[in-house]
Formats: sequence, C-alpha cells, structure tokens
Amino acid sequence: MSRGQFFGSLCATVALVNLARVMFAPLLAEFIGAFGFGEGTAGVVATMVWLGSALPRLPTGWLLTRFSRQRVVLAAGGVLTVASAFTATADSALALGAGALLMGLSSGVYYPAANPLVSELFPERVGRMLGLHGASAQVSAVVAAPLVTLLIAAFGTWRATFLAVGAAAFLTTLLVALTGGRATLPNAGAEDRHLWRAARREWRVVLLGTAIMGTTGFVWQGLFNFYELYMLTKGVDAATARSMLTVVFAAGLPAFAFSGYLVDRLPSVPYVLSLIAGFVLTVGALTVATNVLVLFALTAVVGYLLHSTIPAMDTYLLGVLPDESRGSAYAVYSGAMMIVQASGSSVVGGLVESGLPYDLVFSSLAAGLGMVVVGLLVGQRAGRLPS
Repeated sequence: MSRGQFFGSLCATVALVNLARVMFAPLLAEFIGAFGFGEGTAGVVATMVWLGSALPRLPTGWLLTRFSRQRVVLAAGGVLTVASAFTATADSALALGAGALLMGLSSGVYYPAANPLVSELFPERVGRMLGLHGASAQVSAVVAAPLVTLLIAAFGTWRATFLAVGAAAFLTTLLVALTGGRATLPNAGAEDRHLWRAARREWRVVLLGTAIMGTTGFVWQGLFNFYELYMLTKGVDAATARSMLTVVFAAGLPAFAFSGYLVDRLPSVPYVLSLIAGFVLTVGALTVATNVLVLFALTAVVGYLLHSTIPAMDTYLLGVLPDESRGSAYAVYSGAMMIVQASGSSVVGGLVESGLPYDLVFSSLAAGLGMVVVGLLVGQRAGRLPS
C-alpha cells in the first residue's frame, strides 16, 4: 500500500474535520429559528467550534511526543464520530454549544498531527502536497452550504447533517487505519520528544506564525460565519447570500493548489504578507460595495486570498522548523494561533447585536489587521523575521 493511498485517506479525513468546523455557518439561521436566540448567542455557538479546534492543540503536541502521528489522526476521527452524534441530539443552546466545542476538538487533534506528517511524507514537494491536502479540506467548505440545504430538505431537520458527518467520519477513520497500516511511513520526528523545549527553541517562529495567522483568522472567523447574514443586510436575497458563502469557499480550491505551488518557489514571508495585505484591502472594499455583481467578485477575491495564505504559511513554518522540534513547535503555534482567532465570531456577533452595522464592524477589523501587516513588513525589511 503506497504513501499515495495513505495520503488519499488523509485527504478524505481532513475534508470531514474541516466540514465539522465550517458547517455551523450555514446553519446559524436554522439555530436561531429553532432555539430562538439572537446573533450574539449564534456567534458564541460558532466560536465554540473554533475554540474546540484551538484547545487540544497543545495537548496534541504532547501526545505526538509519545505516539505516532498516524495514531493521533485515528483518534481525531474517533472524536468526530462521537461528537457528531452528540450534537445531533442537542435540545438547548447550551447543548448545541457543547456539541460545537466537541466537534471542533477533532480538527484540533487532527491538524497538528497530519500537517507535519504530510510534510514528512513528501519532503521534496512540501508546498504542493500541503496545498492538495488543504484543497481536500476546502472541498468540504465548498459543499457545506448546499449539503446542509440538501440534507435539511431531504430529512426535514438540521440534525440529519450531524448524523451524516458522524457516519462518514467512522468510515474514513477505518480507511486511515487500513492504508496507514500497510504504508511505509517516515520517522523524521522520532527525536521530537520534548514539547516545551521545542517551543522555547523555536519561539520566534511560533510567535511570528501566531501574529500572522491569529490576527488574520480573527477577522476571517467573524466574516465568514456571518457572511450570509451580512449579505442580507446589503439587500441580497437569502438564496443569493447562501450562494455567496459557497463562492467564498469555492475560491479556496484553486487557492490551495496554486498557492502551494507558488510558495515552493517564492520567498515565503513576503509572499504571505502580500496575500494578507490584499485580503485587508478586499474586505475594506466589501464594506462599501452594494452592487450584487461587485459583491460576488469581491467575495471570490476574499476567499482566494485568505485560503492562499494557509498553505503558504504552513509550508514556511514546517520548512523552517527542524526535524527534532517540528511536530511540537508546530502544535504550540497551532494552538496559540487558534486561540487568538477563535473569538472572532463572538466578537462580531456581540458588536452587531449591540447595534453596530456590519460594514462598520468589518471595516474596523480590516483596519486593525492592516496595522499588523504594516508592522510585520517593517520587521521583515529590517531582517527581524525568521527565514
């Protein structure tokens, strides 16, 4: 059984763990109708899934010093199977938030194990393979809104979406076990046995990654989780607004693949910062646009730029980190970055519920992120950033 087949099973798994994170966005309107809460509570529910994705990343880093990356990936599949079944039974906002947290845990366990594993499976083309891995995750993001719509139409309840994810997670976990057990896997991380020692040694890389992806992800979390509701305030009808959410994620498909190709050939840090600068400008333009066709175009650009940043940043980090600290340092970065960005949805939801318009909220967030980019550009020009 080849590494390619094992990689294929990882791609199937990452599609599901990412679906568990993004499927809450198109369901927020369903939750508001079913439980009767407002945008603030809906934002907290959306935040919980991303907080769940953040919390286990440091503990997962410790697990990776004791267990193989494959076993940790299998554990992530098991968590998603159980969490999906639990969320399907939620009968209150509290239970729904708890289910979201548990579903987020699966991705928090998966990514710190799988991304270093992919980089070590294919060391000669890290960016390209991470891009393909990310594109597989993006497929689930693209189909999230139409899949949710289809399942609700077929079964008459949002609960069916979670039951379907749980069943699929069980099957892909079996696939990972089968293909991984027959493949020859790398042992590049065999000496990575001290989580905090690795974090202390690579603290500059961890801090840089957190500053870049934490702040960018904070804006992104608030934007995409409320994208459908945001478009409604601009006079877009409900069906078109949901289509725009699909466009945001569909733009990530070419973004992951092409950006992974480019980052293997360009200076990593300037490339990443240029992507984020473009993201800032496009979000700013989105807040002043009103024409539906312009909104569609800007939506595609926002999605492309944001998703291009992810494989570029992962390729940079996993390339600059040495074998003896790669898994541990990446897990610390991953956890810190996710904690920073996880609250984006609840902050946006709270600000909107307090009476602030979406345009003002998102333009302010874009301006703040722009200041971070300027600071990092100055540091890069001064030679202060790790390379």
